[in-house]
Amino acid sequence: MFRHSILIILLTSLLSGFMMSQQLVRGNVSDAETGEALIGATIVSSQFPASGTITDLDGNFEFQVPDGTTDIIVSYTGYNSITLSLSENVYDIKLVRGQLLEEVVVIGYGTVEREDLTGSVQTIDSEKFNKGLITGPQELLTGKIPGVAITTGGDPGGGSAIRIRGESSLNASNDPLIVIDGVPLLNGGLAGGRNALNIINPNDIESFTVLKDASASAIYGNRAAGGVIVITTKKGKLSNNLNIGYSGNVSMSTIDKRIDVLNADEYRDLIFERYDDAHPSRELLGEANTDWQDEIFESALGMDHTLNFSGGLDLLPYRLSLGYTNKNGILRTDNFNRLTLGLNLNPDFFNSHLKVNAHIKYMRTKNRFADRGAIGNALTIDPTQPVFDENSPYEGYFAWTGVDGNPNNIAPNNPVALLDLRDDRSTVKRYILNLSADYRMHFLPDLRANLNLAIDDGRGEGTVMVPNTAAFAFDNINGGGVNNMYEQDRTSKLLEFYLNYKKKLGENNLDLMAGYSWQHFDFYTFSNNSDAAGTPSETTITDDPAEYYLISLFGRINYSFKDRLLLTFTLRNDGTSRFSPDNRWGLFPATAIAYKFLDNENDRFNSLKIRAGWGITGQEDIADLYAYLARYQLSLSNAQYQFGDNFIQTLRPNGYDANIQWEETETFNIGMDLSIIKNRFSAVIDLYRRNTSNLLNRIPVPAGTNLTNFVTTNVGNMKNQGIEIAFDATPVQTDKIDWSFNLNFARNTNEITRLTATDDPNYQGIRVGGIAGGVGSNIQIHTVGFAPFTFYTYEQLYDIEGNLIEGEFADLNNDGEINADDFYRGENPAPSYSIGFSSYLQYGNFDFSFAGRHLAGNYVYNNVQTDMGYLARLYGSSGYLANVNRAALINNVEDQASVTFSDHFVEDASFIRIDYVTLGYELRNLHKYPIRLTATIQNPIIISDYSGLDPEIFGGIDNSIYPRSTTYVFGIQTQF
Repeated sequence: MFRHSILIILLTSLLSGFMMSQQLVRGNVSDAETGEALIGATIVSSQFPASGTITDLDGNFEFQVPDGTTDIIVSYTGYNSITLSLSENVYDIKLVRGQLLEEVVVIGYGTVEREDLTGSVQTIDSEKFNKGLITGPQELLTGKIPGVAITTGGDPGGGSAIRIRGESSLNASNDPLIVIDGVPLLNGGLAGGRNALNIINPNDIESFTVLKDASASAIYGNRAAGGVIVITTKKGKLSNNLNIGYSGNVSMSTIDKRIDVLNADEYRDLIFERYDDAHPSRELLGEANTDWQDEIFESALGMDHTLNFSGGLDLLPYRLSLGYTNKNGILRTDNFNRLTLGLNLNPDFFNSHLKVNAHIKYMRTKNRFADRGAIGNALTIDPTQPVFDENSPYEGYFAWTGVDGNPNNIAPNNPVALLDLRDDRSTVKRYILNLSADYRMHFLPDLRANLNLAIDDGRGEGTVMVPNTAAFAFDNINGGGVNNMYEQDRTSKLLEFYLNYKKKLGENNLDLMAGYSWQHFDFYTFSNNSDAAGTPSETTITDDPAEYYLISLFGRINYSFKDRLLLTFTLRNDGTSRFSPDNRWGLFPATAIAYKFLDNENDRFNSLKIRAGWGITGQEDIADLYAYLARYQLSLSNAQYQFGDNFIQTLRPNGYDANIQWEETETFNIGMDLSIIKNRFSAVIDLYRRNTSNLLNRIPVPAGTNLTNFVTTNVGNMKNQGIEIAFDATPVQTDKIDWSFNLNFARNTNEITRLTATDDPNYQGIRVGGIAGGVGSNIQIHTVGFAPFTFYTYEQLYDIEGNLIEGEFADLNNDGEINADDFYRGENPAPSYSIGFSSYLQYGNFDFSFAGRHLAGNYVYNNVQTDMGYLARLYGSSGYLANVNRAALINNVEDQASVTFSDHFVEDASFIRIDYVTLGYELRNLHKYPIRLTATIQNPIIISDYSGLDPEIFGGIDNSIYPRSTTYVFGIQTQF
């Protein structure tokens, strides 16, 4: 259907061009004051807006004007547009700087001028994006908007945890809804993929719009509880010329910081100091001096290239983009390889009464995943042992063995072998097609009908191969090794239709919209896991199809009086197949009011707007697609019932709640938008409060209930409140110097206000936050009156010199015993506040920019030190040695159990990070087309007192994270 539609558009556009006579118009556009050529100024026919062009590097333009054109419109951002009568063929056009053209913001199911927004909405365009080797679109946005926290890992092409105004749910998704060119995406990624947003080449993105409060996001109702991020990609402009653009860079990434473990000499000294001559540990020492972190980490090369073609075939504006990325990880054997294609077609028909937008996005990624277990093993394995052992039967890699000569399966593994002998590869293919048609009725031009059809289809497949001769996968009984394969298909189909009526009645403006949305999600997952030989008895096969539906009716009313008083009301009724018919539908209203104080005649005070909004959004996005249905699943293989000589594996019931229903988040927001001194200084301030009720929560149930330990149901409430401030300034703007900077601040606090159906003051809460060290250990808790994921620990005692006293904790309840009743609730991983800052300076052909962030009050549990920072681990009684974190010596800790739940290891992880520094130079005089050269350093500086590798850890538990690198990037961009 999409293929046929695009062909029809192309044929119709070409035929219409042949039927229309034209005349040639040419000219030059420049600044009226300085005479400087204006590059990229737009010239269109007033009668046929789809027909036009843009100026070239010298400000020149030339295009064929359709017959019937009487006027042309010339516009350029930051200048007053003008309309010229078509009386000549050659024009010398001077534009005057003036108030910025009204910025049109893309919101849910439509657009609105920025000054008419009533909700908390912020937009970042391509000029303000982060610089450097940007692989995922979310990296462009990091630190730019207050209240939007983006935590990206160190692996190449990896995804990010994105939170808008903190957490609003405990077990349902806290991810924002991502909408790309009108297509809402499904949360989560494909099997074998690294980041769901890799479908978009960052170079193709025009802008991000973040809808933060309910009055702005409630139009997306069922999936907007975590906020909404609207991504708009670049489109072509009508031009008689073919415009070709290229952007490319090469990069090198290095790791500058390592975990502090003992080197070989220090390790030998400690063994000799700790154990006497007769102890077997001395015999186990090797003769090598191996820095295992050096062996697994390396400098990583990367490259990224994007080529785009844009222009217009008569009435058909187009933009085609081709991208290629190849990026190695700093962890050896890690590689990300991506091809992308993006095509946007945006023709107009019937004198712009019909506007069609066709978008095609395609991605193919090939990945090789490094075994991240190598990071932890590199910290643990004895540094006196070599990487390779010529006498080893395990592919020549050193391995700890037992008395029988087989690998010791509780000893640390050789991390280099983990990387080299594990071949973990995947291929992910995905495409998004969407076609929208917007028709302005000929008989009633104030009424528009919009139809949006889309399909998002992806397939991920991969294999994991490990030979049976690898020590870490050895099995002398069943063969050993690994031979796994998996595949997953995910398809989303979308149909949306809405009517929009806009009418100006004297001093009243009315904008009405009503529509319908249908989205179907279809999943299929298959896996075949076996040993290297594919032994039938060692093979497990899963075959899991699934689907669900979302259906919605929605409407919005925008009203303004005298262009001063603005009112918005939104209502959405959502249905989800995740819940039973009795609880399937949720009604989500929102309303907002704003008043604009304008003084356009005053050069100092430009605008002031006060906003207030209220709304409710819903949440149903839990892992279980059939949460209200009674289902059974196969028990473990040892749960069998004998019938004669046959053993039948039994079924067991899953826990379920037939009455599970929508989680709801109610938001109150008041805000102010201010602009002064010819709009060169602006500020946005927002105060908000969110109350989430009927939390979708996974809670323990009494023994014997549903024959399960946990069930997902609606229990609990939570509140969330904060303040956000964004400040943008352009202190200097002349012909030669342009300097701007941005500063934003956000403070957010969370508190759980209910966790049980009835008040129970003795209820301790839900233990969460799994850690290494003991079986089933959790270091965090959800408790009424505290933030989610609050750390739950003992209070450590210290000697008079401030040294940790091993195993000594405060008796907080004064009962004379130290036990679980002495645990206390302390800090949590969420920052008390965050600050983002960036600056851009252009002087002549040079430009300089940087951006950074400051987070304060975020705490991290250093699980690396508690799991590897005790002396008893040096010698394993089964005949192996293990290294220790230097904290074991500093704290003089003998046993792991004495430190696992100590608050000493919950550290303040506040930090200041410079995300990037970029220096650019534009070559303008070598030839007709400009070339811009850039040099960027990403992640060059981080300042923190945190003792671990990196203080920026989503979730607050540091357990051998993939380290972030410092990356040096050299880039080139040109347009011709």
